[in-house]
Amino acid sequence: MAYLDQLLNKAKIAPTEPAAPAASPSQKVLIDSYGDVKIYRDGQETVPVYEIESPHLRGEEKNLIEALMEIALNVITVEAGALTAEEKRQKYFQRIIEIIEQSPELKVPVNAKEFYAKAVVREMVGYGLIDQLTQDDQLEEIMIIGPNKPVYVYHRKYDMVKTNLMFYSDSDIRNLADRIARAVNRRIDLQTPLLDARLPDGTRVNATIPPISLDGTTITLRKFKKDPLSVIDLVQYNTISYEAAAFLWLSADGMGAFPANVLVAGGTASGKTTSLNMLTGFVPNNERIVTIEDTAELNLPLEHWIRMEVRPRSIEGSGEVSMDDLVKNSLRMRPDRIIVGEVRGAEGHTMFAAMNTGHRGVMGTVHANSAKETLVRLTSPPIDVPLSMISSLNLIVMQNRIHDRRKGAIRRITEIAELVPSEELRMPTLQVLYQWDPIADTLQSTGIPSFYLQLLSRYTGQNMDDLNKEIQARADVLKKLADQSKRHINDVCGVTQRYLASRRLKV
Repeated sequence: MAYLDQLLNKAKIAPTEPAAPAASPSQKVLIDSYGDVKIYRDGQETVPVYEIESPHLRGEEKNLIEALMEIALNVITVEAGALTAEEKRQKYFQRIIEIIEQSPELKVPVNAKEFYAKAVVREMVGYGLIDQLTQDDQLEEIMIIGPNKPVYVYHRKYDMVKTNLMFYSDSDIRNLADRIARAVNRRIDLQTPLLDARLPDGTRVNATIPPISLDGTTITLRKFKKDPLSVIDLVQYNTISYEAAAFLWLSADGMGAFPANVLVAGGTASGKTTSLNMLTGFVPNNERIVTIEDTAELNLPLEHWIRMEVRPRSIEGSGEVSMDDLVKNSLRMRPDRIIVGEVRGAEGHTMFAAMNTGHRGVMGTVHANSAKETLVRLTSPPIDVPLSMISSLNLIVMQNRIHDRRKGAIRRITEIAELVPSEELRMPTLQVLYQWDPIADTLQSTGIPSFYLQLLSRYTGQNMDDLNKEIQARADVLKKLADQSKRHINDVCGVTQRYLASRRLKV
């Protein structure tokens, strides 16, 4: 045990119980709890407080955890190569508990053995202090804003929330950023002080280091639900109505004859990708789909699906594969559908060129605050779509995140607008088919006859009454799914795909 004694003397450890939260319980009101998570309202805080049992990584606790890690790294011989992440956690946890029990000189309190063992496992296998946050499916975003500042999270139910977690040293945040970068074969240093990447589980990560971020290293993780939202979820969350969802379903598949070209527009974190995922799920399963994304986020239960993701340039400045490169390449892959995750630059021009050369049912997202602004963005640099091409876009679905004084932050499809081409070479006319009523909090039809449905009537031979009946029939299918409590995306897509197959058989 000479090696162990040397480590302990070096660390000067005098372990104590895990630190208790600083605030007095009398100041807080528990409003929710699940698993190890407790969420409080605190009269002294402007946002809810999210608490989990976690070490305060400084002083004696940090010394003990670091000593346990160094011992574990030297004595654990777990063959972890073929193990899953959860199996690794279990193996390491068992071995660290054994180390604690066999080393009374560590003076780990009996009732704190599991606490310290879990802390060490999170440092060795997971994401350290924020590891428990990454496991919470109720969180959308995890935000580390620098040392000696609380970690914030964006909760699916409670919006922005302050946690009881805090990094006391910028080097600890920097080490975590380095570890994340290595996991995706990237690096973050003075030459490349920005990191924007996707983790193996789909989580998006952005990190910055000084001097770019003045107050220290920052890390932002955007998590995605393991169980993605379906159209039934969006209806039940009041993001969209049954009728509007049925209209988009009809537009997305075009009855096999004339699928609409659709862009979902909105601000950051307004739910654009979720709505695009819903729309893409309506595409018939007998079509070949190519999705192109900056960071892969779409989650589709479709069979013939090719996913492509951009590649940033290397440290040497070479090897970049842009969105535009991938859109151009997709045209050589005989796609039935091209889905562009986010239109920002030259790829928009290429995408509209594809629309104008026979590709139907193209979809994507774009940052904009209104349907009119969407057209301005598309026709202005750096996207620069010519006016002669812009009319190939059929529908704009506007998505917004709104702060409602009664309900808090809500996500709503606030309008579904369509483009009506002008006879001369000028900006198409926009007409709104569905408009959100903020008082009733519903997405309602404006009653304006749809130009797109008139085009669909021409290609299918069905009159407008037939198409409106088809929309109602599809709305009834969605209502029936909701009545049967079928909301999982696989179940929903299974039903919608069978419906489309039955329609093809009738034809």
